[in-house]
Amino acid sequence: MHDLSVFRQNLDTIAARLASRGLEFDLAGFRDLDARRRSALTEAETLKARRNAQSMEIGKRKKAGEDTEALQAEVRAMGDNIAGLDEQVKAIDEEFRLMMASIPNVPHESVPSGRDASDNAEVKRWGQPPELTFEPKAHWDLGPELGILDFERAAKITGARFAVYAGLGAKLERALINFMLDLHTREHGYTEVLPPFMVNSASLFGTGQLPKFAEDLFKLEGTDYWLIPTAEVPVTNLFRDETLDGDALPIRLCAYTPCFRSEAGSYGRDVRGIIRQHQFQKVELVNFTRADQSYEALENLTSAAEQVLEKLGLPYRRVLLCTGDMGFSSAKTYDLEVWLPGQNEFKEISSCSNFESFQARRAGIRYRTGKKSEYAHTLNGSGLAVGRTWVAIIENCQQADGSVLVPQALQPYLGAERIVKGAGLR
Repeated sequence: MHDLSVFRQNLDTIAARLASRGLEFDLAGFRDLDARRRSALTEAETLKARRNAQSMEIGKRKKAGEDTEALQAEVRAMGDNIAGLDEQVKAIDEEFRLMMASIPNVPHESVPSGRDASDNAEVKRWGQPPELTFEPKAHWDLGPELGILDFERAAKITGARFAVYAGLGAKLERALINFMLDLHTREHGYTEVLPPFMVNSASLFGTGQLPKFAEDLFKLEGTDYWLIPTAEVPVTNLFRDETLDGDALPIRLCAYTPCFRSEAGSYGRDVRGIIRQHQFQKVELVNFTRADQSYEALENLTSAAEQVLEKLGLPYRRVLLCTGDMGFSSAKTYDLEVWLPGQNEFKEISSCSNFESFQARRAGIRYRTGKKSEYAHTLNGSGLAVGRTWVAIIENCQQADGSVLVPQALQPYLGAERIVKGAGLR
């Protein structure tokens, strides 16, 4: 959500930055609505002042024994007019609220302008793709051959875009979760939380999923509960409508949760395998900072996610998203993309964003330093998407004999050095 006063004062500049995101903001409509609100407020305040003056005059005339019936009728009429104007202002305020709630965040000045992913900027590359002496297989072939991934039984149980992990495949998923949580809590200063996997509408409004992206979510019929699309939602809303101690910031929290997405806007992308599922797991990193800390925090958060890939020996690149490819609430986003030899491409595995005060304003998250109170800055990033990390290991660590070598950092968690055929369902 935007600060309305700042929005008014910088309307042309903000509109130009929003245009770089592909949003054609209706400047004339905004100004007209604003003018109508100001006019109604001014008229109501003028009438209230006149009513107060007339009420005092009535009191004086009554004391003097004079007839005040005409004045009282005039004051009653003013009251009716004031009530109508107050309702008009209330309706315009609601129209303003809905308009402001639908406007995405303004990109930070360091974000490059662009229309789509083709205009993103690669800013870092780590590791080398494995030099395989054989034709690499994609995980949707290799997983079922090893018996550790089953799409047909998942479709029978539920439907498309679900998977069953089995044996060392299931244990690999669990090992990755524990490895990530241990790394972030022991080495990066994060506190682990385990939030609810369902949230209410107020929580989804706070982080920006509602009202605009309801079709991407799963709602429980007859309730105000929604399945979470990411741990970002419940973890950010831990401090909704609270004022934090500015001296205690930054606060760094991490959480493992399953995530649920309808993928309404995916239009057939990544239909094979487990890249884009209705249900998947993530370890999420969430930061709450002061305004002057958030861009340093973005670099630190992104580096923490990168270390997961580096410790697992998985080649990746860091990409700075352009204005046209950013998420609704973000002011600046880095994507981490891991190399997948079975698909011969880099694929997003983490998205690390600074929302500045955009989410905090929607969720009412403030911090106080001395007597001054202001909105916090919030950040989050996947540290990492567990299923996509699973895919990256299966594809990058596959061997000519069809087995998969387990990265050394994961071996204590998995209790195995290699995944071979027969390691799951038969």
